[in-house]
Amino acid sequence: MHKTLIVTNDFPPRPGGIQAFLHNMALRLDPGRLVVYASTWKRSREGVEATAAFDAEQPFIVVRDRTTMLLPTPAVTRRAVGLLREHECRSVWFGAAAPLGLMAPALRRAGAERIVATTHGHEAGWAQLPAARQLLRRIGDSTDTLTYLGAYTRERIAGALTPDAAARMVQLPPGVDEKTFHPGSGGDEVRARLGLTDRPVVVCVSRLVPRKGQDTLIRALPAVLAAEPDTVLLIVGGGPYEKDLRRLAHDTGVAASVRFTGSVPWSELPAHYGAGDVFAMPCRTRRRGLDVEGLGIVYLEASATGLPVVAGDSGGAPDAVLDGETGWVVPGATPGPTADRLIALLGDADLRRRMGERGREWVEQKWRWDLLAEHLKTLL
Repeated sequence: MHKTLIVTNDFPPRPGGIQAFLHNMALRLDPGRLVVYASTWKRSREGVEATAAFDAEQPFIVVRDRTTMLLPTPAVTRRAVGLLREHECRSVWFGAAAPLGLMAPALRRAGAERIVATTHGHEAGWAQLPAARQLLRRIGDSTDTLTYLGAYTRERIAGALTPDAAARMVQLPPGVDEKTFHPGSGGDEVRARLGLTDRPVVVCVSRLVPRKGQDTLIRALPAVLAAEPDTVLLIVGGGPYEKDLRRLAHDTGVAASVRFTGSVPWSELPAHYGAGDVFAMPCRTRRRGLDVEGLGIVYLEASATGLPVVAGDSGGAPDAVLDGETGWVVPGATPGPTADRLIALLGDADLRRRMGERGREWVEQKWRWDLLAEHLKTLL
């Protein structure tokens, strides 16, 4: 692999799925041949200290821009070019293609021989807007390859590209650390701490935003409780939608059966998955396709933990489920079908076991980080 410069806004300690994707990939590349150029998470004293502490722990070089959002401005482009030359990098990986991929021509002129740009869910949204489509086309033409998460995002993004750029697209989804997410990851301790030891638990791990569908789970809960009265919905994560969700649980009359954990440190997430009997996140597409699920790594983390999953049909979420084998896909924002699948799983321990075992097997076969990192090395 060439020495590589990663240019990204999405890098820890800023939380999020893309951030975890990039960090996990970076940790599996040769640290002596890697430089990361990233934005600053927060300008507050706490944010700066957290970022500095995180960067000091990394085995590779991390260079932070003072801004909290890198944009392809002349100043940011000059600094990226300077880092490329200073560290003698010959490859560039844009952690998110849009809009930072617009810097590709300048980096090419500065000596970059290979340029890879990764697309996520938001580029699929860009592809639906006329002005953004033109920018995405420029990015496709000036990079060696755009990577995509799954069939849904490829179809949306390829339509905005030239035929040549579309033909050079390559799949590169995020992976799962099967050694971290596994059955027996500490779920019993979480259940005991929350007083849920003897109760059926539906767990949802995600940011609390409308697209993720926690509201659908709450609306489905009365029907689930009618069949399985002791069920608890465990909502793991923080976000701007929390107040609305708490209000909805109260108004629906199920507040006593819903537990909110708030934000949980990454190191404790495997145990929180393991606290569930079933994982569910019935995500939906919003804003006429502009707010869409790119893939849904949480379904794969749940599968690695040995749980059956109930997924929404937004965007690429179905790519993370073998429908009928590792779980089920339901129409997003539909409490009825969601409740039916949850009731079927909660009432059948053997079905849960079979789907959970199949999910674990599938993750080990296709979604391990080491397999995907080797693919990235080839691209770079």
